[in-house]
Amino acid sequence: MGAFEYTAVDPGGKERKGVIEGDTARQVRQLLRDRKLLPLSVSEVAQKESTRQQSFSLRRSLSANDLALITRQLATLIQSAMPLEEALLAVGEQSDQPRVKSIVLGVRSKVMEGHSLADGLADFPRAFPELYRATVAAGEQSGYMDTVLDRLADYTESRQVLRQKISNAMIYPVVLTVLALAIVSLMLVYVVPKVVGVFATSGQELPALTQWLIVSSDFLRAYGFLLLIGLIAAGWGCGRLLRQPDYRRRFDHMLLRLPVVGRLIRGFNTARFTRTLSILSGSGVSVLEALRISAQVITNLPMRETVEDATARVREGASIGKSLGAGGMFPPLCIHLISSGEASGELEAMLDRAAAHQEREMDGLIAALLGILEPALIIGMGIVVLVIVMAILLPIFELNQLVS
Repeated sequence: MGAFEYTAVDPGGKERKGVIEGDTARQVRQLLRDRKLLPLSVSEVAQKESTRQQSFSLRRSLSANDLALITRQLATLIQSAMPLEEALLAVGEQSDQPRVKSIVLGVRSKVMEGHSLADGLADFPRAFPELYRATVAAGEQSGYMDTVLDRLADYTESRQVLRQKISNAMIYPVVLTVLALAIVSLMLVYVVPKVVGVFATSGQELPALTQWLIVSSDFLRAYGFLLLIGLIAAGWGCGRLLRQPDYRRRFDHMLLRLPVVGRLIRGFNTARFTRTLSILSGSGVSVLEALRISAQVITNLPMRETVEDATARVREGASIGKSLGAGGMFPPLCIHLISSGEASGELEAMLDRAAAHQEREMDGLIAALLGILEPALIIGMGIVVLVIVMAILLPIFELNQLVS
């Protein structure tokens, strides 16, 4: 029995959409007719989602918040000894989002056919990343599905909390920056020409600051739209260029060498790597497979290549700590904790400790940077406005001196 998305019309002529289970599309159409609905389209969820995977889309199938919520609900239901297919049905019916419901019921239909949960998740790779599927597969093989799902729920929720924390922290600086640029641009385009134009036609020699302001205003009025198009084109070109591995590698190397930005990038990627490796190794995934999957969550290319090289050394018999330390990309404390975990047989605990340390350090650094950034933006905007006001007032002061 599979899950099907349908679009139908009720007797009142109102269009209805939903998800229904059935053996075939023909049976689903008959079920809709029995409910006095005229079916317009019926498509199997798995096939429709497969088409979505291949088509271009800026949106993920599941948001991070949806994935965290589904994982926690599924872990809670399975821990209460509910059969897997019933738990999936309950999670699907609980969701009020049609896309989420269709994906969950699509996974359930795969499970009902006799496949494992990991195989069902594999039909929706955009919704469930490889880390998620590998962890679930390890839980099924080890027989500790409830424990593994609980750990996975903690992991997805912590990732969502961190992402939400960063997003909320950036709202104020971003809004302030946009407003500052908008206000300064409006002043240069509309206010300055009307005020300074009076002095420009008076024939008196204007101060250098006022002349600079007039030139800037004229340039922005004449070429502002072209400048905006040029900035957008430059951003698009840089994005295309960074898709090439060589340029991306150089750019990421440059970022790592920057004083504060490099520390942030190194810390965030280290925290993500150690946290992912911890949950995979604790779920029964082999070390080599765990290293391979954990490397994919690292966004910085040189750091990812360091993990890939370390995986090759571990395959040859080297230790994880020494292999990662050879690249020089990860913080020394992280390397020491991993080596200590390997020596004591508590690798999972030490990886958790390394991830927690990096996350605390990054939280403190971000809080400090935001504490500096917010007043800096206000001061910067004040200086720009002060320059504009002074450029307008200087000719007035000189004119008053001539009159007196």
